[in-house]
This record gives sequence, structure tokens and C-alpha cells, in this order.
Amino acid sequence: MEEKQKNNNKNDKKQYILLAIIVILMIALAIGIYFLTNKSANSEEKEIAYTELIKEINEGNIEKIEMTVGSTTAKVKVKNVEEEKTAIIPSTQAFIEFVQQQKLDGNNIELIQNPTNVFVSISSTLFSLLPTLLLVVLIILFFKMQGLGDKGKVYDSETTKSKITFNDVAGLEEEKHEMIEIVDFLKNPQRFNEMGAKIPKGVLLCGQPGTGKTLIAKAIAGEAKVPFISMSGSEFIEMFAGLGASRVRKLFEKAKKISPCIIFIDEIDAIGSRRNSSGGAESENNQTLNQLLVEMDGFDTDETIIVLAATNRPEMLDKALLRPGRFDRRITIGLPDMKGREAILNIHAKGKKFNNDVNLKSIAEDTAGFTGADLANILNEAAIIATINEHEAITNKDIEDAVKKVTVGLEKQSRVISEKDKKLTAYHEAGHAIVSSMLETQKAVKEVSIIPRGVAGGYTMYKSDEDKYYISKTEMEEKLVALLGGRAAEKIVLNDISTGASNDIEVATNIAKDMITKYGMSETLGPISINTEQDPYELQLLGDKFGDAIGAEVKILLDNAYMVAQKLIIENREKLDKVAGALLQKEIISAEEFQDLIR
Repeated sequence: MEEKQKNNNKNDKKQYILLAIIVILMIALAIGIYFLTNKSANSEEKEIAYTELIKEINEGNIEKIEMTVGSTTAKVKVKNVEEEKTAIIPSTQAFIEFVQQQKLDGNNIELIQNPTNVFVSISSTLFSLLPTLLLVVLIILFFKMQGLGDKGKVYDSETTKSKITFNDVAGLEEEKHEMIEIVDFLKNPQRFNEMGAKIPKGVLLCGQPGTGKTLIAKAIAGEAKVPFISMSGSEFIEMFAGLGASRVRKLFEKAKKISPCIIFIDEIDAIGSRRNSSGGAESENNQTLNQLLVEMDGFDTDETIIVLAATNRPEMLDKALLRPGRFDRRITIGLPDMKGREAILNIHAKGKKFNNDVNLKSIAEDTAGFTGADLANILNEAAIIATINEHEAITNKDIEDAVKKVTVGLEKQSRVISEKDKKLTAYHEAGHAIVSSMLETQKAVKEVSIIPRGVAGGYTMYKSDEDKYYISKTEMEEKLVALLGGRAAEKIVLNDISTGASNDIEVATNIAKDMITKYGMSETLGPISINTEQDPYELQLLGDKFGDAIGAEVKILLDNAYMVAQKLIIENREKLDKVAGALLQKEIISAEEFQDLIR
């Protein structure tokens, strides 16, 4: 079925190309014929006005008139004048009758009537039909581009070459167990119907980008061996009103014909966001969502169709879409833990050559917080780096360089840096490392560098060897201190501050705001949550004084963190100078070297 669809797409493309070529040839032919047949009009021949021509004929000064049937242009030969002139004839039939009458009256005029030129006829016909033809072609192409035909790619388990099953999905063991029930529904719907159980109509997959929502949807189709129709939420909406609703109907009509099957709508928040009373594009979204709600409610009992949808913003979806009977199940796909990351790395390591020093378990321990897509990208970048460096296999250093490239940015060895900027960067990064090493809740330093990467002039990497599901208030407060350690070092050592801490300050400010408005960690304001992203007017309802209090609390958190960071820098000034000096000398120091310096 997928090959058939590909062939259809190829045929459609061929039709578009052929149609475009025909239109271009028609235009070129018409223009060419027009210029060829009207070459005389562009020559240096002199024109004679029609009234003057009539006057000259009456006076007997015209020797010859040559015309072409169907043409409004005539060549005129005036007595005693070598060059021929041209005249535009308003009414050719009336003019011919006038000339013939003049001949009967004794006026010796030679009238030559050439037969109609085929090229002239074609040219005039094409020019008369050209606007209509172009309009028709544009309308056809426009509607084709808008996709009024079938939408949604169909993957058949029997013909699809790359079959994805649950064996290709790692790090989602609990989610896979829950999905096995869906597979059983699709494989043996009769067994559940006999028990009186209804097949779930919809399953909503929620999670961060890259966690494997689309992958697990394809695995369900592969395991159940049923057709899989995939479509993105943004594909429903176009500039035509009502087109989104039409596409929803066509999608479900196609699914009914090939049921049992799975419909997968990626990024469903593009059409499933909360309805409102606005007009324009929002009204089109409302129509599309209404049609989707109707279609999900209108399944026949004997149709085995399950709708899978993925989103990373479930809070944006309309409540009617989430009620039982539509999306019956909601599965949250989180970040993989250490075992899950190791399993994911093992899957993506297939087909790659690794050196003996590579330990995937160690990589999994150091990549807490990474998604499955991040891990796949790291191994791919490591393979690219190993190939560029002409290694026989991927080494542990290749993987470490790939992690730095993905998380921090591309290394820029060729950038020329002044000694002043180099010293400032060294003390800034040393400040981060020293301050964080003095805080109990912060992660251990893995590497410190003053080599520019991406937009950063340097970086301090930390070991991510622990999966965290909750963060305490103390940990967040100490995170603020660690972030402001670089600015504190600049101020104390150089008695100046720079723009290098702009990103640190931005991250610290966002953490402080979340502590007050999201996590309820303010002792003054108490446990209160304010979400201004979803409702910008929520803060206004609480009053201006409440907003001022939030600003004051955020400032207190940041001021206290900056004071603590400065205090730690002053108390550990000798260690700071050692680390900064080592960075100026070596540009990059490892975790072991850092521990030796501060020990």
C-alpha cells in the first residue's frame, strides 16, 4: 500500500510537471507567432491614418492594397513613393466593399487578398484563450497544492520495509506494557467484545520532544500488523475555510475502508487547542476541532479504529477532546532513567564500530536528563567525529566530544581572543567551578574550559550521574549561587563585570521566578501558583501589590545568592587563582585535575 501511494505521488508530480511544460510551451508559441506575424509592424515602415488612406484612395493616389483575410492590418503602396505604408482597418468588410466600389468607378487600385495564415489564426486563437487557460491551470494547481485530495501517509505492515516493533523501543517499559493492551484490542477485538469491553477510541501520548511518542505509535502498528495512517496536526489547516474539516472527514473515511487500523495525529495541539469565539484562523481551527470531535464520537461499533495523538503541550488541548469516549487514555512519556538510557544506547549502537574503551553504561550514567533523540544524536555525531578523525572505531573521546558538541556547541579553535578576554573567561569559569564545588547539593565538576564553543566563551560541565524527579528548595537556592559564581568572580578579582554572565543571570532569574510563582516556595506569599503563560490576566486579578511582592521576592532570592557567591569566592580566593591560572596555561582541565588544584 505504501509503494502504491509512492507511485501515486510520483504520477501526481509527473502530471504537474507535464502541465507546467504544456503551459510554458503554449505561452512561448503564442508569443513567438505573434512577433513573427507582426514583424512588419515593428519595422521602420511608416503608418498611414485610416482617414488619410480613404482620402488618398478618393484622390487616386493609391496603387496597391494588400490584406490578409481576418487581419486588421493592410499594406498600402502610394504612387511615386518607394516605401510601403501600413494602415489599421477598423472594419475590414466595409473597407473591401469600398475599394471594390472605387475600382468599379474607374479607380485603378490593385486589391490583393491573401488567404488566412495558419500561424496567424493559431496566434489569435491562443491569445484569445490564453487568459482563460492560465486561469484554469492556476485553479487546478492551487487546489492540488492545497491538498483537497487524500491526505495522510498510509503505512502497511505487509509492504513497509522498515517494520518497527516494541523491540525497537527502549526506556519505556511501563508505557509498552500499557500499549500491549491496545495491540491486543487490534489483534483480537472479538475477544474483548464478547466480554462487553469497548475498544478505546483514542490514546493521547504526552511528553517532551524527542522522548519517543511517534516511535511508540509506529511500534503499536508494527506489533498489531495493521495499517498506520500518519498525519501532522498542521496539515489540516490551510488558507481555505472549511478545508481542515474536510480533511478530517476524508481521513476517517480512508480509515474506515482499511480498518482495523491506527490513525496517528502528531502535534495535535495545532488543531486541538481550546476553542474560542474569535474569527479568522481561529474560527477555522474551531471547525476542524469540531469535526474531529464528531468523527471520534461517530465510529461504528464494528469498526476497529484507534486514534493515537502526540503532543508536548497537553494543557493547551480542549477539554471536550480529553473526555472519556474520545481520548480514553492519556499516557505520559517521560525522560528515560539510567537503565532506559543504556538500553536506548544499545539500540542506536547497532551497526556502529566501537573501541574497547567505550562503556555505554558509563555514558548512560553521565547523560541524565537526555531524551532518546538526544542519545541517538550523540552516537551519530560520535560516528561522524570518528570518521573525520580517521579512527578505525568510535572511541570514548569521540563520544565525549559529541556530548560537548550537542550540549555546548561547536568548538572554535581558530577564534583569536585577547589576553584580557582570556583572563576574564578563565576567572569566570573558575568562579562557577569553585562555587559549585563548595555547595553540597550541586553536581561535581566534570570539565572546565575556556575554549569557545557555540556562543559561549567557555564552559563548566558537571557530572550528570543521578536521575532526579524532585528538586528541593535548598538545591534550587544553591543552583542560583552556582550560576552567579562567574559574575561574583569577575567582580571580586577584576573589580569589573562583563556581558559574559548574561545567560547565567537569565537562567537564574527564571529559576527564581518559578520558585515564587510556580512552586510556591515563598515564605511571605505562601504556597500559591500563578501561570501567566496560559492566562496573562491572572496576575492582574490578584492586584498590583501582589505583583510587586513577587518582584520583591525574586530580587531577594537573587541578591542573597549573589552575596553567598561573593562570600565563597573571597574565602576560596587562593583556589580560584590556581584554577584560573591552570585554565590560562592549559585552556581545559579535567575533573581529576580540578580536584588536585582545590585539594
